[in-house]
Amino acid sequence: MLVGMFHGYPRPEKIMPDTSSLLAFGLVALGMALTPGPNMIYLVSRSISQGPRAGLVSLGGVALGFVFYMLCAALGITALVMAVPYAYDALRAGGAIYLLYLAWQAVRPGGRSPFQVRELPRDGPGKLFAMGFLTNLLNPKIAVMYLSLLPQFIQPEQGSVLMQSFMLGATQIAISMSVNATVAIMAGSIAAFLARRPLWLVAQRWLRGTVLAGLAVRMATEARR
Repeated sequence: MLVGMFHGYPRPEKIMPDTSSLLAFGLVALGMALTPGPNMIYLVSRSISQGPRAGLVSLGGVALGFVFYMLCAALGITALVMAVPYAYDALRAGGAIYLLYLAWQAVRPGGRSPFQVRELPRDGPGKLFAMGFLTNLLNPKIAVMYLSLLPQFIQPEQGSVLMQSFMLGATQIAISMSVNATVAIMAGSIAAFLARRPLWLVAQRWLRGTVLAGLAVRMATEARR
């Protein structure tokens, strides 16, 4: 009876990417969070010079930068996918190239550890937060990620492009915040550990580079569904 009552009504629109896309994007987000960049270097620098609390205050500014990029990118992606039929495939190819670049940065000779930092003058909470926000806002790694990588995991046939963008962006923010908060809290201990065991640092760099390269190849060769 109830089935008959609702027969003919449109099904609710799906707002989430499928599980495989969400997991794949989560792996990419994790690999990028573990790849040293301006955000991690700044957080580690502050944590070592002023303590973990300063690193966490700076991380709050970084989080605000992520939200800003997520909102801008999600709205832009929605307009682009609707306006240009092949924009999705172009962004997908660009993202694969960027992942290969990150893989090379991880394994290239002479690569520097983010834990090899210099002492910095002490800053107040307001400046720490503002600098965390600006560091993320001016970080090309984050800009390219939201403009080139995130669209690869959006499936227009699954429903709302805008809501999928928000869901993927929230996933990236949660993963990045978890990784960077752990790094900020344990920066001093990690720096001391790696200083005594340089081979661990080399192994971590190669593992990170291999994962990123594998994901890049998968994205470049996988046919659009």
